[in-house]
Amino acid sequence: MFKDSLFKDWIFKDSMASPEITLEAVPVVSDIPAAAWDACANPDGRVTPGSSPACGRAYNPFVSHAFFAALEASGSATMRTGWAPRHLVAKIGDEVLGVVPCYLKSHSQGEYVFDRGWADAYERAGGRYYPKLQASVPFTPATGPRLLVRADQDPQVIGNALAQGLKALCGISQASSVHVTFAREAEWELLAAQGFLQRTDQQFHWHNQGFSTFDDFLATLNSRHRKAMKRERRDALGAGITIHWLTGKDITEDAWDAFFAFYMETGSRKWGRPYLTRKFFALIGESMADDVLLIMAKRDGRWIAGAINFIGSDTLFGRNWGAIEHHPFLHFEVCYYQAIDFAIQHKLAVVEAGAQGEHKIARGYLPQTTFSAHYIADRGLRRAIDDYLKRERAYVEEAGRELAESGPFRKGADEPS
Repeated sequence: MFKDSLFKDWIFKDSMASPEITLEAVPVVSDIPAAAWDACANPDGRVTPGSSPACGRAYNPFVSHAFFAALEASGSATMRTGWAPRHLVAKIGDEVLGVVPCYLKSHSQGEYVFDRGWADAYERAGGRYYPKLQASVPFTPATGPRLLVRADQDPQVIGNALAQGLKALCGISQASSVHVTFAREAEWELLAAQGFLQRTDQQFHWHNQGFSTFDDFLATLNSRHRKAMKRERRDALGAGITIHWLTGKDITEDAWDAFFAFYMETGSRKWGRPYLTRKFFALIGESMADDVLLIMAKRDGRWIAGAINFIGSDTLFGRNWGAIEHHPFLHFEVCYYQAIDFAIQHKLAVVEAGAQGEHKIARGYLPQTTFSAHYIADRGLRRAIDDYLKRERAYVEEAGRELAESGPFRKGADEPS
């Protein structure tokens, strides 16, 4: 538990910025008007899947005001759970120009970019790693904007102001560090120019090559993987299981109750204590139902498994899965193959299948680099981490090449770039 550390009227001055930009740390997302937040996060609003946003910025449901409001109002991301909001807001007067979703943290759980080794080493040397600042979407390993800048503003000027503000907030909060995770590559480069260390990792994404049907996708695979995938899909539904896509008004409270039971069962085995509350799912069901896709499996008249996905303008983001009955290959069918089918039908360019999982390669998901940036206040710790990250980045790059070469696609087929 940490005492609130807010700062107001901290002025960032830049020769290109006129008039001066004021930065403020806000302790709850509801203190920021939803329209002002979303004008920075998703300037085009909710864009129809498969369409091109007018401003060129794809709609990302995870950075919407509604998503953060649900996390905080549900008790999922709060000071009590070790996620104390410190959202950084850049303004001129009362006008919001940019936002960074940010939390003061007392642990390193729910982030998916792992720094526990850094914390252990620093504390063994007599330092205090926690609290730290985390600029991210809690419990959500999905790439998206982290320096949210209004479309009519210069992203370099406001981005630099926000980066400087994060470093100032680090000092005022007596935090050891700032971690901007699952950022876009351009933000990663901007933050590096502001003294943040660069880190990379990998996920596995599926890329739509303009397929009209799932069979079009299968045709790009080599014979062995094509046959294996057909067999897995057939066997997954062999016990009389049916698959249902639920979105918008089709998501009933009965479906939410069933999915939450799946989430709790699987989350309790994986993490000990699942992060998200039932109220969280109720709130997104009220405010974001059109952004949600539940892929649910039913047998003998009852729900037995399901996965939650979020729908962007060009990407389907796969998130949590769970089941109360276990059938061979059902996880692959619900989480990977059905997601591909939905993306093809709705002309989505990418399916992001969440964190880790080299087993996804055989299902057509290939390695994709992810980016994070880290400001370390202590110079000694910073030097040690900088040296480590140089070696880690080289390893990630080489591993990505090797994994891509092991993909399931036919030689000469149009493989994802």
